Amino acid sequence: MDALEQLKERLADYTSLDALASLLAWDQRTVMPPAGFMERAGHMSLLERLAHEKLTDPEVGRLLDELEPRLDSLDPDSWDAAIIRTGRRDYRKAVQVPVELRGEMVQAASESAPVWIEAKATSNFDIFLPLLERNVELRRRYIECFEQQDEPYDILLDDFEPEMKTAEVTRIFDEIKPELVHLIAELRDRDVDDSFLRSDFPIDEQVALDYDVVDMFGHRPSSWRIDPTEHPFASGAGIDDIRITTHYYPEELKSLFSTMHEYGHGLYAHQLPREYAHLPVGQHTSLGMHESQSRLWENLVGRSLPFWRFFYPQLQARFPKQFGGVDLDRFYAAVNKVQPSLIRIEADEVTYGMHVILRFELEQDIINGRVELKDLPQRWGEKMHEYLGIEVPDLAHGVLQDMHWASGLIGYFSTYLLGTVMSVQIWEKADEELGGLDDQIERGEFAPLREWLGEKIHSQGRKYVPQELLRHATGSTIDARPYLAYLKRKYGAPVPA
Repeated sequence: MDALEQLKERLADYTSLDALASLLAWDQRTVMPPAGFMERAGHMSLLERLAHEKLTDPEVGRLLDELEPRLDSLDPDSWDAAIIRTGRRDYRKAVQVPVELRGEMVQAASESAPVWIEAKATSNFDIFLPLLERNVELRRRYIECFEQQDEPYDILLDDFEPEMKTAEVTRIFDEIKPELVHLIAELRDRDVDDSFLRSDFPIDEQVALDYDVVDMFGHRPSSWRIDPTEHPFASGAGIDDIRITTHYYPEELKSLFSTMHEYGHGLYAHQLPREYAHLPVGQHTSLGMHESQSRLWENLVGRSLPFWRFFYPQLQARFPKQFGGVDLDRFYAAVNKVQPSLIRIEADEVTYGMHVILRFELEQDIINGRVELKDLPQRWGEKMHEYLGIEVPDLAHGVLQDMHWASGLIGYFSTYLLGTVMSVQIWEKADEELGGLDDQIERGEFAPLREWLGEKIHSQGRKYVPQELLRHATGSTIDARPYLAYLKRKYGAPVPA
């Protein structure tokens, strides 16, 4: 067998093990009996060790060495070249990490998840702290596996946003931060009535509404499902196994926007290149790019006026008592109200970025030992007051609200804002090439956008690193200016000439 075919075979086994781990994680966070978490942690750890051993097998290294000279004769845009490049990158990074450490990291993350749920429910940081300490200690050991960097956080960031450096993220966020502070100050006191968004919304009707939206945006029903969970996410085991989740509140319709968000993630996974989806090269290029898709569907589609001109009559028909007497302009203003709030995943478009910047800064402090973990609740509260001018009433609405640190996902948070920034660049290019997205959305035509994203982003898999993929799709690498101009246009603030 040719060396490339042998490499594909080995990498396919690695990808399959990773997919099995995703299924177990989905099961744990949706339907698994809570008492099963210790056994599940062992299962997750075993799969991680097996996958790591598959990827770091010396034979994989030998095949990559044999294939390396072939890159010179291959079209750099070909899938064969991309398979070798991504295989080399993944192997070279993974081989530096002991398999035992990979297993420990996954075991600790899996064991922490149910404790985080209890800690959040009871607003008790003390029961969560020992597990957080363990997760952080394991991440520091992971960093030590690699050549010393000027910024240790770069090693963690690279796992989620390949080739992005902490300094580059900081530069982008430093451009965004003062603009958001100014916008928030201008908008926070605008009198917008959103009281009608809090009412009685039967869960069964919310579930039906969420399926209406996913059906409307477009998918193959036999390939998708929606389930409730504590912290919404998207998962699955392949392009024909898409599992999105949401969280239901009987007194609010927050699940609607959560479902739109997770639809964007699910669509990305659904439209990956079918021929290569069983290989690492056929997966998503980064979490920032993944987030650009979810934020695009949640905000640029789901919070837009053209969308609600089309969909609001259907929402009124579903909930006539709640919205029958509320006109479109009032509803649109309410779902786009800018008001500093406690919970990141429920934040409006303007304040959302400050939630992410806060976490990005705290993560660097954690990794560099600039904050004691026991002091995180206090530091969190101080930053919330400084950045958003609000007081944190309890830890469930503060440092315990996100599950990421419980899952060992340190280095992840910046991708939420990076993706939000990129979503506007992607939207504007799609609008230009498709000839007027607003008119299409207002007519309920979502296929052109869905197919454009599939062609330009999703079907490219990991053929390109994130910023190169963005350049191929839009003509530019990440640029905060379109994002900031979009916010100012939408929310009525002056846009620089």
